[in-house]
Amino acid sequence: MVQAANLGFPRIGAQRETKKLVENFWAGKITEQALDEAAVKLRADNWQVQKAQGLNQIPSGDFSFYDHVLDHSVMFNVIPQRFRHLADGHERNFAIGRGIQKPATETQEKVDIEAQEMKKWFDTNYHFIVPEFETNQTFHLGAQIKTLQEFNEAKALGIHTRPVVLGPLSFLLLGKAAKNSHGLDLLSLLPKVLPVYEELFTKLAEAGADWIQVDEPCLVLDTAPAVIAQYHAAYTRLTAVSDKLKILIATYFGRIGNNVSFIKDVNVAGLHIDLVRAPEQLEHVIANLKPTQVLSLGLVDGRNIWKTNLDAALKLAKTAVKALGADRVFVAPSCSLLHAPVTLRFEKRLAAKHAELFDWLAYSEEKCKEVHILTQALNLGDESVKAELADNARSIEVRRTSPHTTNSAVRQRLEAIVPDQLRRRNVFPVRREKQHEALPLPDFPTTTIGSFPQTKEIRVARAKFTKGEITEDTYKKFINEEIAFCVKAQEALDLDVLVHGEAERNDMVAYFGERLEGYVFSENGWIASYGSRCVRPPIIFGDVHRVNPMTINETVYAQTLTSKPMKGMLTGPVTCLQWSFVRDDIPRSVVCTQLALAIRDEVVDLEKAGIVHIQVDEPAIREGLPLRSVDFEYYLQWAVDAFLLSTTGVTDTTVIHTHMCYSDFQDIFQAIVRMDADVLTIENSKSDMRILNSFATHGYTAGIGPGVFDIHSPRVPSIAEMKERADAMLLYIPERNLWINPDCGLKTRGWKEVNESLTNMVAVAKELRNAKAQRASA
Repeated sequence: MVQAANLGFPRIGAQRETKKLVENFWAGKITEQALDEAAVKLRADNWQVQKAQGLNQIPSGDFSFYDHVLDHSVMFNVIPQRFRHLADGHERNFAIGRGIQKPATETQEKVDIEAQEMKKWFDTNYHFIVPEFETNQTFHLGAQIKTLQEFNEAKALGIHTRPVVLGPLSFLLLGKAAKNSHGLDLLSLLPKVLPVYEELFTKLAEAGADWIQVDEPCLVLDTAPAVIAQYHAAYTRLTAVSDKLKILIATYFGRIGNNVSFIKDVNVAGLHIDLVRAPEQLEHVIANLKPTQVLSLGLVDGRNIWKTNLDAALKLAKTAVKALGADRVFVAPSCSLLHAPVTLRFEKRLAAKHAELFDWLAYSEEKCKEVHILTQALNLGDESVKAELADNARSIEVRRTSPHTTNSAVRQRLEAIVPDQLRRRNVFPVRREKQHEALPLPDFPTTTIGSFPQTKEIRVARAKFTKGEITEDTYKKFINEEIAFCVKAQEALDLDVLVHGEAERNDMVAYFGERLEGYVFSENGWIASYGSRCVRPPIIFGDVHRVNPMTINETVYAQTLTSKPMKGMLTGPVTCLQWSFVRDDIPRSVVCTQLALAIRDEVVDLEKAGIVHIQVDEPAIREGLPLRSVDFEYYLQWAVDAFLLSTTGVTDTTVIHTHMCYSDFQDIFQAIVRMDADVLTIENSKSDMRILNSFATHGYTAGIGPGVFDIHSPRVPSIAEMKERADAMLLYIPERNLWINPDCGLKTRGWKEVNESLTNMVAVAKELRNAKAQRASA
């Protein structure tokens, strides 16, 4: 019989209960015991929901308060030295993820520890905490073995689960060498870590586990034969741990390709593949399994919110069943449902206002039901779920033919794009001189990335306006007061290029989506982003276009309050694409170009309104890079073209800024150059400066602002700490090109820490200017 399985369920709770619990713990409102007790209930609810939807193989060990990779590191004792003096428990684990800063007391010394690095999880908008490994790294299981505990929790409820762990190769490959272990070959640690996996697997088998899901997402990356040999060696050992235990290697987000070669030579019981991202890989993978191995089919999209075309999915599934037999097939989502909202049950407003579109959607709970329907059809025949298949076919057809998804004017404008719309009027050196002449800035100019603290007062006012409890005039007056406060604060800090603070914006993508046609919004479509932070991606269901200006009023008002330059703040087309739930009925490149035209109109209007610094953020452009290098060129061509289309309608004296999140820039460096921004700001403070090597090696000539402090942490770095970073930057970046700024926007921080951090940051810029002046006069 075909089995209905899942790889992971959202950990945030149907109404973000986990977020609220964690933040209450941070605020000292609940104890560690209360936090743990509440988590037990959340996990039980998740298992019960999946069981009710008809799943046979339900995951355990997929819950996390902060990040599953961090949890795995802690479980294996991969804890950097700077955190080892902290007491074992949630406070230490949270400190690893977000840093910790406490003043000295009579009984305790000052605590000030930087967080570990955070990076994007493959090509998603989820962030994981990067494991730090040392040359003398030791691995061992602690007293609290999270995976085992949660398996036993489910067992006590009468639910037999499939434990989920991060595989040994991906664990090491996703990590980095600690500062004191430069040059460490991460895979050299494999012989040390495998015995701990063996111990864990033994304990799980003794507890009654029969299947265990071992996630090896790095198998979808370009992988050298020598590394594949390491996979072979590792799984030869791990499959020998217990006759009772069956190992399923899970891959997702792309095609496994020739990396599948070792699977048939080891005794793993099964392999999961993503057939949403790479349906073409099915035949190749089937040909590379041995006769006893199970194939888990990722047929339901774990990263989007549209109903699965069950007819199309069944065709793929029946191909697998015909080749392998029903006993060797599982049906599952493409990846963990971590990346999808929890349930449609609370989407009352969407169901009432957009009934047709609501019928096209499936969140995690509904996706589990889709897995069950597919499994039933394979086991008992299509007739057994005839009504469900017919209803699904109706939804798919209504969406395909809906007049709400197309706009002829948008399509015509796309066809009219010409090459001149993809380039600035002059090259950067010419533009820089004109910009300096029109509006000179001091050396080492200071700025921020855009947002300032979203206070409780701002959130309350927005909620009241949304509910109709205050008038539009009252809300606008409130927002203008917040803008004025923010501008005054920046002038007091003596920043050089100011921003209006974005008090009116709920989210950097959602705000624009609300003002563009082709978008719609959910009430409860929340997904995890990092730590306790959740985001609610807007839904692109139709052709996108701008009807009216989106940012002019707030930006122009802010400029009237100061003689310093005010940056217009926009989100770029690639990021709007990446951070939305995107329609899957036309190519993503086409959607992105539609977004670019809308942003282009806004950029041109900002310039006409007198705004000479305009930032078009693209923090997600690296995130969208395909996982295989053979696919890079096509993506980077349309992605950079979209950015250029959005930014090149201005004159030479207008300064175009962009911002990018944590990235391995060497993969896209030439694309960054082709973007032709006048100023690039990047997240850098936790990267040990390694990402600046690309800019030095390739001779990047435009303005660049690597962040001097980490905004994801509440700690306030000292002047000396930031100055040390800035001095290190000058080893890679010419003085003329260096901007001084934070890593990212400041919306998640409080005003006290923001003021303290920016005061120190501005002091660093002034020290650099003084030092340069002294050298010039010497």
